[in-house]
This record gives sequence, C-alpha cells and structure tokens, in this order.
Amino acid sequence: MSVFAGLIGQDHVVEVLQAAATTSTGMTHAWLFTGPPGSGRSVAARAFAAALQCPRGGCGECHECHTAMGGSHPDVTVVVPAGLHLLIAEAREIVASSARAPVLGRWQVTVIEDADRMEERTGNTLLKALEEPPPRGVFLLCAPSPEDLLPTIRSRCRLVTLRVPPYDAVADHLVREGIDRPIAEFAARAAQGHVGRARRLARDDEARRRRREVLKLPTQVETVGGCFAAAAALVDAAREEASVLTGELDVAEASALRDALGDTGGRGKARPRGAAAAVADLERRQKSRATRTQRDALDRALIDLAAFYRDVLAAQVGADVEPVNVDLGRPIRTLAESSSPESTLRRIEAVLACREAIDTNVAPLLAVEAMALALHAG
Repeated sequence: MSVFAGLIGQDHVVEVLQAAATTSTGMTHAWLFTGPPGSGRSVAARAFAAALQCPRGGCGECHECHTAMGGSHPDVTVVVPAGLHLLIAEAREIVASSARAPVLGRWQVTVIEDADRMEERTGNTLLKALEEPPPRGVFLLCAPSPEDLLPTIRSRCRLVTLRVPPYDAVADHLVREGIDRPIAEFAARAAQGHVGRARRLARDDEARRRRREVLKLPTQVETVGGCFAAAAALVDAAREEASVLTGELDVAEASALRDALGDTGGRGKARPRGAAAAVADLERRQKSRATRTQRDALDRALIDLAAFYRDVLAAQVGADVEPVNVDLGRPIRTLAESSSPESTLRRIEAVLACREAIDTNVAPLLAVEAMALALHAG
C-alpha cells in the first residue's frame, strides 16, 4: 500500500508529490504544506519524505518506506515543537542536521510540523538554510496558511495546499480501518472532516462524552452565574484532556532522563553534574507542551461550539444544508425557535473571537468567560 494511502481526499496533491519523487518534476529544496486542521498537512509531508527515499516513489512496502514512516530513517528528521513556540536553539539544530550528507537515502529530509510556531528570529535562523540549501537537503514545512510564516520563508517554498476532506471520504477510510459504517459516518461529520478527530470520536467513548459536554454549553448560559460555571467546566475539561494526552509521555520522558543520568533513586547517591539543569529543562518543556495541548483541546471544543451555532443558524434561515451535529436535532431546533438569526450570528462571532483571544495568549479562563457572557447576552 502506498505511503500516500493515509492522505484522504487529496488526489491532486498526491499526483504532484509522486511526480516530484519519481521523476523530479517540480522538485525543489523547500516545500510548504498548508491547509486547515485535519486536512493532513503532516501526513502529506511525512509521506512525501518517505517517497523521496523510496526507489519506487513511495511504494509503502520497502525498507526505506517503513523506516521513514516509522521515524527511524537516518535521513529523515521530523521536528514537532513540544511547546508553544519552536525555539531558536531547535532551529539551529535543524539547520546543522540538514547540512549533513544523506547516509542511506537520496535526500536529507527535514520535516517541520507546526512551522507557524516559529517566532521571527527563529524563522530568520531557518531562512539562512533556505537561501543557501545543502546540495541534497529538502525542507518540508507545515502550517495552516502561507501567511503564518515570514514572507521571506514562504517565497522560497513550493506551496502545496490541502483541503478538508469530504465527509464521505473520511467515513470510507474509517470503515477500511474496521469501524462500523454508521459510527464512521457520524464521526466524520461531527469531526467536520478532521481525520484524526474522527478516528478518536469513532473509537473513544471518552472523546464522545467530552464532545457532548461541550455542546451542552448553549443551554448552560441562561444566567450570569451559569456562564461562569460553564466557562470553568469547559476549561477544566480541556485541561483534563491535555493531562490524559501528555501524562504517559511525561512519565516516560522523566524515566528515560533518570536512566540517562544514572539516577536510581537511592539515598545518599550524588547526582551527576548538570543533572539538576537537565531535570529543570525537561520540566520546562513538559509544562510548555501541557499548555499547548490544553489550548489545542480548548480550540477543538470551540470549533465544535461554532458548528453547533452554525446548525442553529441554518435551521433559522431554512438553509438546505446538512447539519454537522446530526445527533443534536432537538436542542438545535429548540434554540433556533427561541432566538433570532441575528443573535445566532453574534454568538458565532463570540466563539470565533474567543479562539482568536486564546491564540494571542489571553488567559483561557478569561477568554471563555467573556465568550460565555456574550452567548448569554445574545
């Protein structure tokens, strides 16, 4: 099975990448993969990295494909910012490793997921490598949109634009993974085409429960007191989800660091020089990752909330469109009958404003409380 099999509903993108990998048509040293969350930016970049190392352009069966997709190919480096930003020290390491000649493959490939998390000075560090690329070096950057990167960086990249895959394509993919058709169709629509989120909704009862709790919020903001309670519950739920996602990784990293330092926990045993600094650095990175993960979880909840109000608005104006939340027909109709399209638009704007506020580092609880009060006011 081709390495591009996991790229759902992106036939044109697959054609472009396969042509570059097999015939060098349009091949260049820097690529920028853009698209909304769930469109498969990182999936496309990782698959392309494997195809560039594969003698057959991404067959999915050879040693090169397996190691590249599995993260163990010596000539494929995948960088995933652990915290809110890609640090300048990380960018310097990226530039240094990209300059090395390939060990086994045809290219030295560097994949940078969430490249939009680079600050300006970090971007300028990477820019030097893009201006004078290594002979066999290839950079694959991933970001929601070209505007999220410095103009000087995006002007040196070939742009690959992905779209949100159709619901039917996502459902078909889930069915091939062994999920029952009705659940796959529900999950694909509820996740609004986000493949990873659809997979979690289809397989994880807890993920479905968290979604239901989020979508109760429109009925919990009828009073000012209810607004504050609902906001606190939403932020706590995001924190809980982030803790589940990062908890096991934190424990594994701490254990690995103790092993590397020779720290067995015995009493009276002196710790190696520099151990305290290493532990402090790990704790700092884990805290930053937890903050990022919590904000990502909260953003997903806000997207769900905006989709709920979108369904309310569609019902109010009689739009001939399929609802996103097919399982919430009754509460959608109730709210549609008890409010006006104008108030629903204001509520959608309040949800989107909350997303923007959190993205600019406003304290999540304050941003969600302000949103909840706006939803109450209508």
